Amino acid sequence: MPKCSFCNEDIEKGTGKLYVKKDAKQLNFCSKKCEKNMLKLKRVPRKMKWVTKKKKGNKE
Repeated sequence: MPKCSFCNEDIEKGTGKLYVKKDAKQLNFCSKKCEKNMLKLKRVPRKMKWVTKKKKGNKE
């Protein structure tokens, strides 16, 4: 099961989007929100409050 490249959330089979960069690096996204934040806005996931809350919730 692939994980989102931005928020590290599991992506269910048949959902999400696979983005391939020019250097052949594959990025998986669970939502348009994650895709836009990483590619267009060039944000860092560890600085986003909503991503860090998801990650803390998944560890417990």
